[in-house]
Amino acid sequence: MSRVSRRRWIFLSAAIVLAWIAAAGYCRWTGQVPAPLLEILVRRIQLPPGFKIELYATGVPNARSLTLGAGGTVFVGSRRAGKVYALTDSGRHDKAGEVITIARGLDEPNGVAFHDGSLYVAEVSRVLRYDAIEARLKNPPAPVVISIDLPHTNQHEWRFIRFGPEGWLYVGVGAPCNVCESADKRVASILRMRPDGSSMEVYALGVRNSVGFDWQPGSQEMWFTDNGRDNMGDDIPPDELNDAPRGGMNFGFPYCHGKDIPDPQFGREHSCAEFAPPAWGLPAHVAAIGMRFYTGGMFPEEYRGGIFIAEHGSWNRSVPIGYRVSRVAVDGERAVKYEPFAQGWLMGGIHWGRPVDVLVMPDGALLVSDDYAGAVYRISYQKQ
Repeated sequence: MSRVSRRRWIFLSAAIVLAWIAAAGYCRWTGQVPAPLLEILVRRIQLPPGFKIELYATGVPNARSLTLGAGGTVFVGSRRAGKVYALTDSGRHDKAGEVITIARGLDEPNGVAFHDGSLYVAEVSRVLRYDAIEARLKNPPAPVVISIDLPHTNQHEWRFIRFGPEGWLYVGVGAPCNVCESADKRVASILRMRPDGSSMEVYALGVRNSVGFDWQPGSQEMWFTDNGRDNMGDDIPPDELNDAPRGGMNFGFPYCHGKDIPDPQFGREHSCAEFAPPAWGLPAHVAAIGMRFYTGGMFPEEYRGGIFIAEHGSWNRSVPIGYRVSRVAVDGERAVKYEPFAQGWLMGGIHWGRPVDVLVMPDGALLVSDDYAGAVYRISYQKQ
């Protein structure tokens, strides 16, 4: 390496480190990282050959769940920000148009879903519906309250929602604790209801905290991520990827974790053999949340039909883990392989971003939201 090249390398490395440190501090105060810093940092994301990541939208404080409108608008929920955003279609694939705040002052509006021209938004204890929203992004209608019956929990209170293939709205309701029993069967579960909020029922039991689910193309079976409990050590229990082909299945919380790990407090009450085992045990504490089956045509054949998972990252592990997007290969109805896909939001034990949700776009690109940096990224592929 020549002296000039070495100087350039040192200068670039120093710029990246300074940007990373500045970003980590700045976003703690604002819920977003300035676009110029993100332009530098996003280059540090490592992807398999042929893949490219770029900024799709910045200035989206606390960006959480993603959903796509029929007219090409990407809707983004939040938690602490209390807002819902619309990223307009710019007419080009690589960048969003405007970032429009369509709702504010809501109670942790994490979950967003689009159905029959309306945007559904999940707060902690109710679900709202914004009708004909894409025609009124800058003058949104007053929301219709379709449900006020969601349990108000003191922990894991943010909700993830999606519409299933049969047209019912599914809602994740986390446990009100790290680990506990509850007489209310609606908590530590996945609920579902009709689009008007009626006929609410429990679909899956024993689910500690699911903040991501999707339906497998073809089989139409539901799969979901679930966050394992804390305070059992760095390496157990695993986070989970679960397959729920029918309603009424029980996945073990709080009695059993992973495939065969009894809970130290409640495990004597039930055998792990009584419950549905995970389709795949993910690394402990990665905080696996948003997930989607890859249904696009842009990525290579080996990625199609697999699952992308946003790993939000650990908060109490001695060595941080997660802060990345992973991939699970699926053969038929079996998970067969797990591997990191996009990583680099965690550098030297300090993170400057936290992936939350993923969304497959019509052109086959993958969007990734980041609630720490306040941004949405776009991952694309070009054959080399």
